[in-house]
Formats: sequence, C-alpha cells, structure tokens
Amino acid sequence: MIIARSPLRISLGGGGTDLPSYYRDHSGFLIAAAIDKYVYITLHQTFVKELIIKYSKLERVESIDQVEHPIIREALKHLGVGAPHLEITSMADIPAGTGLGSSGSFTTALLKGLHTLKKNLIHPRELAEEACHIELNLLNEPIGKQDQYIAAYGGITCFRFLPNGQVEAWPLNIDQETLYNLEDNLLLFFTGYSRSASAILQEQDKKSKDKDSDMISNLHFIKELGFQSKEALEKGDLHQFAELMNIHWEHKKKRSGNMSNDHIDDWYELARKNGALGGKMIGAGGGGFLMFYADDKVKLRHTMREAGLHEVRFRFDFAGTQVIAQS
Repeated sequence: MIIARSPLRISLGGGGTDLPSYYRDHSGFLIAAAIDKYVYITLHQTFVKELIIKYSKLERVESIDQVEHPIIREALKHLGVGAPHLEITSMADIPAGTGLGSSGSFTTALLKGLHTLKKNLIHPRELAEEACHIELNLLNEPIGKQDQYIAAYGGITCFRFLPNGQVEAWPLNIDQETLYNLEDNLLLFFTGYSRSASAILQEQDKKSKDKDSDMISNLHFIKELGFQSKEALEKGDLHQFAELMNIHWEHKKKRSGNMSNDHIDDWYELARKNGALGGKMIGAGGGGFLMFYADDKVKLRHTMREAGLHEVRFRFDFAGTQVIAQS
C-alpha cells in the first residue's frame, strides 16, 4: 500500500502568464502558495488480475488501453506500469473545479505514487515536468504549468516560465512575521458552485495564439502585478499586496466575459465593505473560491457566512508532493 498526497494551491500574483501560448513569446512570472488541503492517491497491489480504479466512478479493466480516466491512463503508459494486480484510488479534501489546481495536484500525486511503486527517486522539478508533459503535451489541455509546479515544490514559490519551456523556481524571500500575518489574514470562501476552467482558458489560449493585442497587454500587466506583489510581500507591506489583489481582479475579469457573474460581483463588493482590504477569484474564474485579505476577519467571516458562503480555513504547506504512508 502506497499513499501519496499533493497540496492544492492559491495564486498570489501573476496568474495566467504560465500558459505556453503566452510565455513562449514573452516569458511568464507568478507567485503561488501550496496549502494544507490535499489530493490523495492510494496504490494497492492485489491478487486480482485486473486494474481497479476508484474516483468519482469505478473502473475495472484488464489493460491500460481500456482505462477511461485520461490522466491515469497516460501516467501508467508513461511510466510503463503493468496494469493487472493494481488498485488505484483517489480522494480530495476539496472538490475539483473550484480553482485550487486540483488537476495538477492529482497528476503529481499519482506520478509520485507510481514512481514509489517502481522504487524510483524523483526530484520535484522532474515530477512537475512529467505532470506537465502528460496534461499539456499528451492530453492537449489548454492549461498552464503553475499547478503542477507548486504542487510538486510546495511552499510560497516564485516561478519564471521561459520561452524554451524551462521553468525557474525559487522560494519567496518573506520574513517569518509577514508569513504568519499573510497566513492569518488570507481567507477563502466557497461560492457554492464549481466549474470547468477549460472554456475560459481556451479563450485566453486562442486569443494569445492569435496575438490578440488586448489579451497580450492584459497578461503583460498581470505579470507586472506579479513582480509588484513579490516586492510588496518581501518588504512586508501586506496592505499594498491587498490593493494589488484588487487591481489584479479588475484586470483579470477583462480576459473573459465568463470570468465573473452578478453573484460573484455582489459578494466581492460585500466583502470589500465589511473588512476585506483586497481580494480576487482563485483560478480561471467563473466559480470556485473567492480569496480575501482582511484586517477585520471577524466582521468579514460573519458577513460572508450571512451571505451563504462557506469558509475553508487553511495553512501553507511546505512539503509539496510526498508519500505519507508505505507498507
């Protein structure tokens, strides 16, 4: 029995510049933070000559080619794992489609478990690249590399995405007091509905490939906000960071008409009037989690609870993807 887990993530600046359609021409930059909400993968070798896969549905097949789950199928092929006599189960603290990077976390946890099964050691960079290869190259998903990298590395990490496809990663230079204040004052609220990010990301991807001037200018500006957020966090100016979140959200909404809706806009304004200094929608938008930076956390929590939103409390994760049990 092998149990691997991979953290979910929040974006702290520059999100959206990690898509190949942008960084191949302009380079990308963002800051992401892993949180203590996880995707878990268990692998169990059985005596039954079949492959059993349990997620939101149950699959029992005799060969890898028969596997319906695309990520599991391609990961097994990629690592050359024999199909029979293996049971794979996935679980998650937070449902998919909520903007916290669950697909990248799923893929990195699965690969970590499979490498452990094969007794391979793998560096976080290699793990992230393998996950990106499966999702971006083999499955042609219109996504970026942020989720796989922050899941593999953990922590609060800066990433630069280079035109040649390489990714530079280094920890944000943040002092302990600022780190604790950031962790205490960032609040996540679930909007009550999930969504698929594909449509919104496909729109961004297509416009970037078509050299749409508005989209490219928007992403240039978002990248610059990422650098400004890095500077604000590293000098401990969390109020400036909160204001940059607001600016980020206003520009992020311009990338797609599906990024927000009347409910999200109303909740956002309600939060700003009741203790939130800054905020934005996490992930591609359209649903999932609203994140706010608040000085008056009691007032904000009460207000959002009265509005029907559920808070998910979290801490940062500094371990990244790891095997937590093996027998």
